Amino acid sequence: MIPMLHTLVAMACHGEDIRKSRFLAQAAPVETPQQALAFVQAVSDASATHNCWAYRIGQDYRFNDDGEPGGTAGRPILQAIEGQGMDRVAVVVTRWYGGIKLGAGGLARAYGGTAAECLRLAERVPIIAMARLGVHCDFADLARMKARLKELGADIEQESFDANGVTLHLRLPQVQLAKARLRIVDISRGRSEAYSLE
Repeated sequence: MIPMLHTLVAMACHGEDIRKSRFLAQAAPVETPQQALAFVQAVSDASATHNCWAYRIGQDYRFNDDGEPGGTAGRPILQAIEGQGMDRVAVVVTRWYGGIKLGAGGLARAYGGTAAECLRLAERVPIIAMARLGVHCDFADLARMKARLKELGADIEQESFDANGVTLHLRLPQVQLAKARLRIVDISRGRSEAYSLE
């Protein structure tokens, strides 16, 4: 079984002083690479020595060392995201140099460790795979249909009426799809059937 991934509820920050250098990790939930890059730009501090970052959104990921030696900043931040079981997250670790060189291993530990601690302390929420269904039902079945599908975590995205009844577009957890299909047939006594909107 695939372990459940999480994303952040809201933006999170965590700072550490490591051998006179100040490290500040800032993390945020993101849905698209464009959102991730906009977050990086928004929180990067031009007066800092380095603003290193990484993001992961499903199979899509990127990282940047921002002038630190290759592999000592961006990749450890990405590994922190993965190590914390996170997805749809962007992390920027800003460093203000304090005059003591940390070496490649020290940099990797500082960037990765600050990012990991930021994510570890942040409030998180599980990522639930969602699916979309459509159904057309009689007016008489509508109230029961809405109530019984809501029990399965279905949200109504769209509702449109015509002379023969109502069309609903639903969004619900993928794990409830089979139950929802059976419930629709049951409530309508076989007159309505769900169809996929994906």
